[in-house]
Amino acid sequence: MTLSFETTRIDRSRLYAWLGDAYWSATRSTEIIDRSLENSLCLSAWDGDEMVGFARVVTDFASFAWLCDVIVAPDRRGQGIGKAMVSALLEREDLATARWMLGTRDAHSLYEQYGFETSTETDRWMTKGFNVRPPKP
Repeated sequence: MTLSFETTRIDRSRLYAWLGDAYWSATRSTEIIDRSLENSLCLSAWDGDEMVGFARVVTDFASFAWLCDVIVAPDRRGQGIGKAMVSALLEREDLATARWMLGTRDAHSLYEQYGFETSTETDRWMTKGFNVRPPKP
């Protein structure tokens, strides 16, 4: 397996399918996915010419890093691909000073291996949904 930070190498059709099946991203359009790829640090995992995993970090490369869209081909799960991608991202020198965050519904034990903890600052963190604006006249 090889890892690549080259956004141009991403198998977008495969990624669209994976994210279309994921609970956290099923409603994203291909246009939204494309924009997210263009504005994030992306990592893809490859077995020869086949993309077998993907992960993305939204970051300012200084103080903030949000790990998201970590996904592995369904038939390749449980083979350490996700762990390899998370390790490669967390080991980047240009992210060494960042405060990392992520959201998950079902992979807490995976991320706990890397030092992630459930936030105890529930009174501090807030979220806001999609910013729906009326169309411009």
